[in-house]
Amino acid sequence: MTEAVDEAMAARALDAADPLAGFRARFRLPEAADGTPALYLCSNSLGLMPVDAGARIAEVLDSWARQGGGGHEAGKAPWLTFHEQFAEPLAHLVGSASGEVVAMNTLTVNLHLLLVSFYAPTTTRHRILIERAAFPSDRYAVASQLAFHGRRPEESLIEIGPRPEEEVLRTEDVIAAIERAGPTLALVLLPGVQYLTGQLLDIEAISRCARAAGACVGWDLAHAIGNVPLALHDSGADFAVWCSYKYLCGGPGAVAGAFVHARHAHATRLPRFAGWWGHDAASRFDMPAEFVPMAGAEGWQLSNPPVLALAPLAAALTLFDAAGIERLREKSLALGRFARETIRRRLGGRVTLITPDAPAEHGAQLSLKVAGTPGRGRAVHAALQAAGVIGDWREPDVIRLAPAPLYNTYGEVERAIGHLARALAAP
Repeated sequence: MTEAVDEAMAARALDAADPLAGFRARFRLPEAADGTPALYLCSNSLGLMPVDAGARIAEVLDSWARQGGGGHEAGKAPWLTFHEQFAEPLAHLVGSASGEVVAMNTLTVNLHLLLVSFYAPTTTRHRILIERAAFPSDRYAVASQLAFHGRRPEESLIEIGPRPEEEVLRTEDVIAAIERAGPTLALVLLPGVQYLTGQLLDIEAISRCARAAGACVGWDLAHAIGNVPLALHDSGADFAVWCSYKYLCGGPGAVAGAFVHARHAHATRLPRFAGWWGHDAASRFDMPAEFVPMAGAEGWQLSNPPVLALAPLAAALTLFDAAGIERLREKSLALGRFARETIRRRLGGRVTLITPDAPAEHGAQLSLKVAGTPGRGRAVHAALQAAGVIGDWREPDVIRLAPAPLYNTYGEVERAIGHLARALAAP
């Protein structure tokens, strides 16, 4: 009991000194059954709603109501150029130039569009390296691209995973697999942050190795963008894709994004599936028969952007720009340290934290396995949900909790771990 009191007091002191505390009021907080704010630690699945999201949507609706089609060129944020406002804040988050990023489509659509350009198998160089535990959508995309090119996974897919009795990938093992594949390797596709374990991969080292082997390299940043600082341009990665509904707080099904390195900005000979919004903006409305791609990532666009769906993301990125990803990372690491220390003191060996400890190897997410019989973890997760702790469960045995620095507090982390201790103590 004394430990819990001490940790609660420490949490209150940390919250009182938090320079980012004011951002919490800029979000709508889900409520528990008793009407108090729920302990929401699930931004790895869906980020919370910015208070200004509704107003941003209302602005678009008002422009539509008042001006009809005139809203394309008039009003506070004309629709023709609406997507352009996202380039700078997204570039800040992924560590790139503004011309290397674009907000468009959804993650897997963007992945397919970029695989069309960056997976160009030949007779000898046709293999794709992914992780064995890849998120299913990435696996499906890769398998279908292989089939599209007349390739079979048995010959063209390389899968890497943790060593026996380990939970996470080792960078040296990834690099060794790339080097072994050598001249047969066409593409490396990996996650920036692994969705199940929360491991942050070494994007720069792996990208450098893949390119040295003559392969293209792409990254799925669904769990990385808005979570950890990134340096995509300097890493040399060819491309990256992400969704915007997790840490970026763009709303369910939010418009996603893509990065294409500047060295490909004028690569007109790259194959691509073209659409008119990717055509050179200066002549787009001349309706030419020949496609001339815009320079940079915008050249991979297909259709004019869904403005209503982009509006909430505009509200969210305003907050990210105001907070700054470096300050967010500093608080995220501090929240994580506090959580880990509290878990170890209170829970002992009753849970195993499979997310790496080293700050360079994790983001906000904490992935926990509960000791005991099969099914024990699911029961503990259900007890947390009943107590108003909103995390999530991933088969076969992982509870994921992800305190987000924009709105979560040390006090919430301390209380959530208290609920976890009580759930573990239950028969």
